[in-house]
Amino acid sequence: MAFVVIEEGESIESALKRFKRRVQQEAIIKEIKKHSVYFKPGEKKRMKEALARKRMRRRMKREKDFEY
Repeated sequence: MAFVVIEEGESIESALKRFKRRVQQEAIIKEIKKHSVYFKPGEKKRMKEALARKRMRRRMKREKDFEY
């Protein structure tokens, strides 16, 4: 759990900035979003395969551009 100790004389804005940075570093929001929706195992597999195809197309396009 992310928390920030406010130092004496520190503004709320700077403490809030530090808190937001800490939450982002600990990937709390990413984890919450990941668990907010349930995907069936088959659906997960299809999404994973689609991402792999997308990465491969991108890689092939990059290699093709470097050839010339």
